[in-house]
Amino acid sequence: MGVGEIAGLIAAIAFAILAGFMIYPLIRLGKLFDQIAETVRESGEHAIPAIDEGVTTVRQVNRSLEDVNRISAAASATATNVGALTDLYGSFLGKPVIKIASAVYAAQSTARSFLAKQGMHATTKGE
Repeated sequence: MGVGEIAGLIAAIAFAILAGFMIYPLIRLGKLFDQIAETVRESGEHAIPAIDEGVTTVRQVNRSLEDVNRISAAASATATNVGALTDLYGSFLGKPVIKIASAVYAAQSTARSFLAKQGMHATTKGE
């Protein structure tokens, strides 16, 4: 056996020992990849129902918002109608009522003034 053959044999033994040490980490790495693949699969299985529930929730919220929009539109229309009705009553009833009230006040003031003057003339005549 020559020196080259002995060196080759030592290199082969060293490579076999190195390969033996590398088997354990490679087996662990394979198990890690299997666990990662299983986790991804399970996450996908759980994510799809969660996404479906999210879509359902968003649809229900959209329906509720449509109802709120209808209600707020009706409330706005009602407020507009009440404002118009108030203006209508103000123009038809408010002005005549103010005129009648001022006429009654004027008549009352005139009557008091007249009666006060009549009372003065009666007291001066009686003296």
